[in-house]
Amino acid sequence: MDKLVVFDNSDLLRFLSIRPYESKFGEYVNLLPPDCNIYEHIKHLDVDYVLVGLPEDIGVFANHGTRGASSTWDTTLKSILNVQKNDYTFPERLLILGYLNFEKELEKISLLDRSIDKELAKSRKIVSKVDKHVSHLIYTIVKAGKKPIIIGGGQNNSYGNIKGTALALNAPINVINFDSQTNFRSEEGRHSGNGFTYAFTEGFLKNYYIFGLHESYITHTILKTIKKLNHIKYSSYENMEIKQSSSFKKEIQNGLTFIQDKPFGIEIDCNAIENISSNSMSSSGFSIKKARQFTHVFGKQDHAQYLHICEASPTESNADQIGKLITYLITDFMQANLK
Repeated sequence: MDKLVVFDNSDLLRFLSIRPYESKFGEYVNLLPPDCNIYEHIKHLDVDYVLVGLPEDIGVFANHGTRGASSTWDTTLKSILNVQKNDYTFPERLLILGYLNFEKELEKISLLDRSIDKELAKSRKIVSKVDKHVSHLIYTIVKAGKKPIIIGGGQNNSYGNIKGTALALNAPINVINFDSQTNFRSEEGRHSGNGFTYAFTEGFLKNYYIFGLHESYITHTILKTIKKLNHIKYSSYENMEIKQSSSFKKEIQNGLTFIQDKPFGIEIDCNAIENISSNSMSSSGFSIKKARQFTHVFGKQDHAQYLHICEASPTESNADQIGKLITYLITDFMQANLK
């Protein structure tokens, strides 16, 4: 894992703000010791969850999206390390592993003009290289018997999450995706809009449930495709929140029925949450409360294998808001199975 930058005590001190008479989450998290065998240490460490960062927006760039997701990792650390350690939080059950360093790849895409077909193709080849590093990292964590919590990057990383988990378990997995879009675009070279397509075609993804799809954002071609596939189902945001022909609770149950019979991953695209700065910010989306409820329900299932929170794009003015949102989702996921 040559791209892995291990989070150490000096990093912790850089983010942690200690206050008198308070116990901060970051004072109790686990860190890797220097020069250890990463796989063996994770395997034998008495934790349940491993937090990793993917500070990149290469897949977003390659999908003609708005960049910004590369800064989410630091934003998250500033928030989660400084929440309280108490009876409701479980920092001792978490290892902060570190992040994959894609600085060279980010520098390469900054020189590309995606309006030129050849240069766009180059960016998508770079995404394929990112895939290899992500899938290997997730494979290592899942193989060691822990649950990865993956922060940052675009939803191109769903592919690496799914592939790595499937390889570790030696079987395809299911996925529930809290998202306004399918991200099931054609196999035209890797980007943030087709991670699930590639994972499905290559046999790593079995059942795929899209929760909260926006009806006006799905192309006719993709709609025809997924309606033909028994292994893909979806619920629409409009049916739950606008037309109210279904309910949030009912669609939660439909999603559970479709994916909970075997190991599954949880993908949360911040584009689906109302007024959250992201690759494709929506003025009409689910509330933070419902995103948290979703995370709790699926996180407490025995077969849940990982949580991936992606596509958030913090700015100087809203970094605290984004950090707090992601921290809520992380702690909700952890609390779902810890008492």
